[in-house]
Amino acid sequence: MSLRARFMDDLKAAMKAGDAGRVGTLRMISAKIKDADIAARPRGVDKIDDDEVVAALRGMIKSRVESATLYRQGGRAELAEKEEAEIATIRAYLPAELDAATLEAAAREAIAGVGATGMKDMGRVMAELKTRFGAVLDAGRASAVVKSLLAA
Repeated sequence: MSLRARFMDDLKAAMKAGDAGRVGTLRMISAKIKDADIAARPRGVDKIDDDEVVAALRGMIKSRVESATLYRQGGRAELAEKEEAEIATIRAYLPAELDAATLEAAAREAIAGVGATGMKDMGRVMAELKTRFGAVLDAGRASAVVKSLLAA
């Protein structure tokens, strides 16, 4: 089942259950996906694929983490909790992330595979990882691991 179908099914279920918070978050996700679909039209794509949906979801999480942090610093715990609830809902749709050991092993393989010798090769290594793992790869975590390995 595609992510889009899961969103719609879960939205219907949340509406029937009267779960206003979840309904709101799922509607935000749907709006974000529609925006991404519209942005992809100049490339000749009517609907983005699941990998691009996952990337959009990761972006939504990143902005909510930043907002929650700022709300906590500003003494607005209720707003931070709302953001954190949205993060939990969005995370449920992301594929399982690679564990630290697997990510490091994959980064070492990619570094060896492209013959990387320093930070100037970071882009090639990340491209190799993205090709191998697609939506499962959290680029932020992978980037930190690759940087530490290339700097060593």
